[in-house]
Amino acid sequence: MCSGADVPQEQKAGWASFIKSLAQMTGDLSSMTAPPFILSPTSLTEFPAYWCEHPNLFAEISEGKTEQDRMERVLRWFIDTLSAQYTTRNEKMGSEKKPLNPVLGELFYGIWPDLNGRGETRLIVEQVSHHPPITAYYIENAKAGVKLQGHSGQKTSFTGTAINVKQSGHAVLTVQPKNGQKEEKYLITLPKLRIEGIIWGSPYIELTDTNAIQSSTGLTAQIDYKGKGYFSGKSHSFKASIANASGKSVQTYEGQWTGKSHIGGSKGPIFLDTTAPKEEVTVRDVSQQTEWESRKLWVNVAKGIRTGNYDEAGKDKTRIENEQRQRRKDETTNSTTWEHLHFTHVDSDSDYQFLSALLHDKLTPAHEDAYVFKPETMDVVGRSA
Repeated sequence: MCSGADVPQEQKAGWASFIKSLAQMTGDLSSMTAPPFILSPTSLTEFPAYWCEHPNLFAEISEGKTEQDRMERVLRWFIDTLSAQYTTRNEKMGSEKKPLNPVLGELFYGIWPDLNGRGETRLIVEQVSHHPPITAYYIENAKAGVKLQGHSGQKTSFTGTAINVKQSGHAVLTVQPKNGQKEEKYLITLPKLRIEGIIWGSPYIELTDTNAIQSSTGLTAQIDYKGKGYFSGKSHSFKASIANASGKSVQTYEGQWTGKSHIGGSKGPIFLDTTAPKEEVTVRDVSQQTEWESRKLWVNVAKGIRTGNYDEAGKDKTRIENEQRQRRKDETTNSTTWEHLHFTHVDSDSDYQFLSALLHDKLTPAHEDAYVFKPETMDVVGRSA
């Protein structure tokens, strides 16, 4: 079982120990320490940028002429985000890597500039919880009239050959149609993941089960995911449908979320080709960042991982983690609580409550908490303490 065929020779002993620890561990795995060669130099706070690596698709949602046209544009944009969110590390680093676990209060800022009149898209991310890890994010293109607010966390468990990841949280997309029709909101639930290839040392992600997009207009998109050998012989396959308020399907889509998909069936017109070049978020140089910003905070850890100097990376990672533990102790001693900079926590999200009721999905809870963006902090960068 612990063959580790793709594990570097000098890391094989550590890998075998890691697999053994996985097999013995019960409950959430997020706090486990992974072997150095499987660590990513990127913090989890950077991951919300994957929602917008094709900012044109995000901006064009509001240009839809009808409710169904806009829902189809939302579905196209969402499917397009999946390959960025779940396969980018394989493309860049050879296999899926474990991201750095953000510290409470960690921040990440970025923009996609205004090209060809599409408007500037802004990204604000804050780590709002450490135990359990929860990341809140806000993305807005004001000119296009499109904004996304959401939060996500992960609960992980090992099944013997793969790691199952249940994503918690949701996102709400708000769209002001360009044709003057009334504002629309879309609830996006998050898919489940399976991280395969663990025992070989070459992890990759496969999406499983289903997720949904529920519009305030009554339209619902459901996306079903299957790996290799289900719908087809191809991995990363999906089928999606858009249904009206009475549940009648008005259009279907199928294909690969890492490649081409078609409208109405595998021989139908092209719906989306996700292999188009991605546009990575623009981030200020580390030298201009404040100490709470991800790339500044983890700069020495990331450098150590990229250069293979895992001892140096480990030392600085331990220093950061110890500082955070001390902050929590000081807060307990002084009877103070950590204050979020950009988001306010609410126990029940009214948008979620309204939209989940339209979804008619017994597996979707009627209520869920949320982290609401504070618009007055739009131009605030970094914290003072």
